[in-house]
Amino acid sequence: MEFDMVDNAALGTVIKVVGVGGAGGNAVQHMINKGVSGVEFIAANTDAQALAASSAHNVIQIGESGLGAGMKPAVGRQLAEDSRARIEDSLRGAPMVSIAAGMGGGTGTGAAPIVAEIAKSMGALTVAVVSKPFSYEGQKCMDIAEEGLDELSK
Repeated sequence: MEFDMVDNAALGTVIKVVGVGGAGGNAVQHMINKGVSGVEFIAANTDAQALAASSAHNVIQIGESGLGAGMKPAVGRQLAEDSRARIEDSLRGAPMVSIAAGMGGGTGTGAAPIVAEIAKSMGALTVAVVSKPFSYEGQKCMDIAEEGLDELSK
């Protein structure tokens, strides 16, 4: 699959693509590896090791420990709330924010709705592209994902 982005640098428009959590960070890394240009890539995660491996223009460690959210969306959400100022700083000036995340775990499910809320409150057109768990990951994971989607759509 090929992606071409219009080079917005000449227009002064900066579109920010934020990968939230492990799956979102993987999506951003894939776009970087494929040479997508004309956007600013941001990786946001509670897992410091995942951030260290990212080639994103900007990385945001959500929370202080760097140890992840333990598959608990409430933890991911609270850590994102605690990191609100860092998230706001990274999104400042963007007329459009695209969020990539996986639903069903802790950081993507819990933090992506906070990132979206912040982006919208700053006046950015905000879109999210998310993945849901595979069926073999179980009903509990799917239920968590559905709750995360409900929060994200608010």
